[in-house]
Order: sequence, then structure tokens, then C-alpha cells
Amino acid sequence: MTSESGGAGEAMSVGAVDAKPHRHSQDRIFHAVAVCCGALILVALGAVVLFLLLRAWPIFAGPQAKTSAVFASLSGGKAHGFWQYVGPLVFGTVVIAALALAIAFFIAVGVALFITFYAPKRLGTVLNYVVDLLAAIPSVIYGLWGALVLVPAMYPFWNWVSKHLGWIPLFAGPAANPPRTVASAAVILAIMIMPIITSMTRDIFAQTPRLNQEAALALGATKWEMIKLTALPFAKSGMVSASMLALGRALGRPWP
Repeated sequence: MTSESGGAGEAMSVGAVDAKPHRHSQDRIFHAVAVCCGALILVALGAVVLFLLLRAWPIFAGPQAKTSAVFASLSGGKAHGFWQYVGPLVFGTVVIAALALAIAFFIAVGVALFITFYAPKRLGTVLNYVVDLLAAIPSVIYGLWGALVLVPAMYPFWNWVSKHLGWIPLFAGPAANPPRTVASAAVILAIMIMPIITSMTRDIFAQTPRLNQEAALALGATKWEMIKLTALPFAKSGMVSASMLALGRALGRPWP
């Protein structure tokens, strides 16, 4: 019996030794594949940048008279240079995206807190599905819906704002009809990016350490105090990441 058990042990040890080089080779193959995939992404991005530079090079190096004529035709005679044409577009895009983020961020965080800590289980499950479905809708669908449905429906509201708050220069009337304005575009973009922020912050709030929550409640904290002391500090970096991802989507969406 002793010799048989010793032989079996030696066979198992030999098999384990033989399996180690095989595992190491698999690790090296996986590492090489991962590095190649990452390098391929960088090469693709570099190719896109190179393509855009080559296609846009005539704007900077071509005949100035011809370039000015092209910009004048595109802008209706209001711009005769690259920055005169692109500058207002960049400024408007940044302003609208920033307003959309300011509108959507706090509402999205509030919805995520409600789903995670306050909503009943069945209602929270339904809201989770709804948020995930809204986050998966393409941006162009939000743009078309906003331009065709929401913007015309927003005229009574902006008209009321111009009548009652027109003494503020920002809301001075009369309201445009249809209101294809910066404020309308910011509201549409806020609706578009809100599900993304809600989905990410909800997942981060759900990962808050249970022991920290129970410790705060055991020390006499209310539910809101527990959230303020444990969930919000834990999710701070994740909320910033979610807002930056949503800002990137808002910046990449043209005006409706």
C-alpha cells in the first residue's frame, strides 16, 4: 500500500510539473493577443487622425481665396476663415453640453439613489430595466424625437418664461416659435444623457460596502445620513466618470 500510494503521489507531482509550462505558454499567448488588440486600437485611431488631417489639409495649405469662398458659401457670407466658421460651432457645442450636464447630473444621481436605497424591490427592478433600455437608445433617435416632438411642444413653456421672467436678460422675449434654441437643445441632450449617468451611478451605489452602511445605521444615523456618509463618498469618483462619459456623448451629438 505504501509503495502504491508513493507511486501515485509521484505521478501526480510529475503531471503538475508538466502542466506548469503549458499554463505559462497559454499566459504568454493571451498576453500577446491582448497587447496586439490594444495596439490595433491605437493604430486604428492614428489612421483616423491621419485621414482627417490629409482630407482637411487643403483648408490650411490651399489657396486662401478658394478657401474663403467655400466658408462663405457654407455660412451664408458670415464667415470667411476657418476659425470664423468653426469657432461658433465649437462654442455652441460646449455651452449646450455643459448646460445639459448641469441639468441631468443631479436628477440622474437622485434617481439612482431612489432606485438603490428607497424604491421597493419590484419597483426598483422595473426602473432598472427602464433605465437600461433608455441608455441603449441611439443618440439619433433622441435627436429626431426632440426636433420633431419635444421642441414644438416646449413653445408654451418658453413663452411663459419670457413673459414672467423677461426682466432677466437671459430670458428676454419674445420666445422663438418653434423654439430651436440653446435651452431646448440642452434639455434634449439632458434627457439623452440622464439614463447613462443613472445606470452607472446606480451600479456604483449598489457596490457600497454593506458593513459601512450597517455601521452608520448602528451609530444612529438616519438613512439619508448613512447615504451621505457612506454611499456618496464611495461613489464620488464613479459619479465623475459617469458624468464625463455622458459629457462625451453630449459633445458628440449635433444640435437637434
